[in-house]
Amino acid sequence: MTAASSTEHARSYYAATANPAPERPMLTEEVRCDVCVVGAGFTGISSALHLAERGFRVVVLESAKVGYGASGRNGGQIVNSYSRDMDVIEAKYGHETARSLGDMAFEGNRIIRERVEHYDIACDLKDGNLFAACNAKQLNELKAHKQLWERYGNHELELLEGEALGREVGSGRYVGGLVDHSGGHLHPLNLVLGEAAACEALGGRIHEQSPVVEVIHGDPVQLRTPSGRVIADRVVMAGNAYLNGVLPELEGRSMPCGTQVITTEPLGEARARELLPQDKAVEDCNYLLDYYRLSADNRLIYGGGVNYGGQDPDDIEAVIRPKMLKTFPALSDVRIDYAWSGTFLMTLNRLPQFGVINDNVYYAQGYSGHGVTCTHLAGRLIAEVMEGRCERFDAFADLPHLPFPGGRMLRVPLSALGAWFYRTRDALGV
Repeated sequence: MTAASSTEHARSYYAATANPAPERPMLTEEVRCDVCVVGAGFTGISSALHLAERGFRVVVLESAKVGYGASGRNGGQIVNSYSRDMDVIEAKYGHETARSLGDMAFEGNRIIRERVEHYDIACDLKDGNLFAACNAKQLNELKAHKQLWERYGNHELELLEGEALGREVGSGRYVGGLVDHSGGHLHPLNLVLGEAAACEALGGRIHEQSPVVEVIHGDPVQLRTPSGRVIADRVVMAGNAYLNGVLPELEGRSMPCGTQVITTEPLGEARARELLPQDKAVEDCNYLLDYYRLSADNRLIYGGGVNYGGQDPDDIEAVIRPKMLKTFPALSDVRIDYAWSGTFLMTLNRLPQFGVINDNVYYAQGYSGHGVTCTHLAGRLIAEVMEGRCERFDAFADLPHLPFPGGRMLRVPLSALGAWFYRTRDALGV
């Protein structure tokens, strides 16, 4: 994992309200382990915790700090399933693949809740999220979406229209919505910090400020950092969009994308409940969607937009505040206390990339905006593989992943052109 431009957390609301965490030492020696995990975000820490629970000797190498990347900067929404839904998966890859992935579509959510309860992680966990339809076409799609998810076992869905929607969100932008009562939202940085502490309590070692500068493939694998070395029987590459240069053969099949988030000043209980009376997280149904929720101290956390290639805009508030005011015009007098960007990894088919290189270097990445839940599923599947149970991991690993058209040079402008098409279609409601 190459060194980040800064190794301190982004100046986000999450970093400002993070639970106390120790400074993990830089690796300065040679260590031997069963599994070395590269990256201390959700994928890496979930994998390491699952492995530590099973008795593996685990070392985690992180170039910055635990939760530095998307895992500590995202919208904090527990959204079930994948960035491509089951009907698309079935149409493109067949019934058996859809059934295999569908059986796991809601498991990441359950893993998060198990972790929070078992390890007593304080991360402001709340129940429920809402998919909001901006037009009649999107509402009809939500109706079909409800039927589809119910086929795969999620029966905690409620379709809302008219006054019923008003009891969930205080905005005139929407014509209807679908509540997933099994979903939710939380403080993502505190979740990954709590999971990291649980891993260490079970004997796992985590080294921060320890970027991998060389991977020497073999049996065992050697991973070199600027001041140390890990010799491991097996490796898990879990750096996602921050794994630059370590697995170059994968770079053409994924693309880093940036999204931006702002957080208001505290609104007070009464004003916050005018916006979101039932305190659920919300995301709209547009291709370039907006997402928002209330924090534990009644701030509005509002995000949206995608920058292909992962570049940060010069003024994040100028980009996101107009989106917030379109949804909630009454917040025009509200101060913005925090604004930050995060980078996630997108694949061409919007499905995660799992696989193995040389029989002992595993990877899981490319959740395409649905990483909070799917990363936790990935950690369990990786642990299963290490125990010799490959079927569920292979259901993802067998998915074909094509390179972006135009290669690395043209993937950003061509993706932006495609996004313009879908944004125009959303605006026209067709």
